Amino acid sequence: MSELVLTTYDWVPEPPRGLVRDLRVRWALEEARLPYRVESTPFEDRGVGHFAHQPFGQVPWLTDGDLSIFESGAILLHLGERSAALMPEEPRGGTEVVEWVFAALNSVEMAALPWVLFQFSGQTEGPAFQMIDSFLRQHRLQHLEPVLAGREWLAGRFSIADILMADVLRMADRFDGLAGFPVCREYVARATGRPAFRKAHADQLAHFAAGDEARA
Repeated sequence: MSELVLTTYDWVPEPPRGLVRDLRVRWALEEARLPYRVESTPFEDRGVGHFAHQPFGQVPWLTDGDLSIFESGAILLHLGERSAALMPEEPRGGTEVVEWVFAALNSVEMAALPWVLFQFSGQTEGPAFQMIDSFLRQHRLQHLEPVLAGREWLAGRFSIADILMADVLRMADRFDGLAGFPVCREYVARATGRPAFRKAHADQLAHFAAGDEARA
C-alpha cells in the first residue's frame, strides 16, 4: 500500500483555524486508521508547485503514491474506496453514501458557506445577508432537520457522508447558525464527539500553532 501524504497550509490566521478543510481528510484518515503524514505548503507564497496540485491555490490535497487528489470531497471518496470503515462495499450502501456526499457539498455547503463568510466579515445587515439567511434556514436546515430526526447517521452507519455533512453544519454552528434546529445541532455534537474528530481537530490546531512559532 502506497504512502498517504496530506498537504495543508503551513499557517493560517486565527479565525479559520479548526475549519480549514484538511480537517475533513485528517478525520477520515483517523476513522479508517490509515497511516499518513502531513506536509506543509506556504500560505502566503503559493507557487507553481502548489498550483500544480491544486489549480485554485487552496488546500488540502492528498498524495497516494503517484496519484495527487485535490478537493476534500474527491479525497474522501478516494479514501472511502480504500476503507470499508468510511464507505460500505456493497453497491446500495455505497450509492447512498455518495448521494449524501454530494448533498453535503452541493446543497448544504453551497448555502452555508456564503452565510459563514458574511458572519466572518461582520456584514450581517442588509438584504443580501437576509436572503442567504432565509435560504439556509428555510430551504436547507428546515428540510434536513426531519431527515436527521429519523436516523443516527445519514447512510446507515457512520461514513464519509457524515464527515462532510457534520463539518458543513459545524461551520454554521460556530456562529449559532443551528439555533432553532436542535436535531441538526445534536447530530453535529454526536459526530464531533467521536475520538477521530477530536484528534483531527487537535492536530490541525497544533499544526497551525507550530506555524505561529516558525513566524515569530
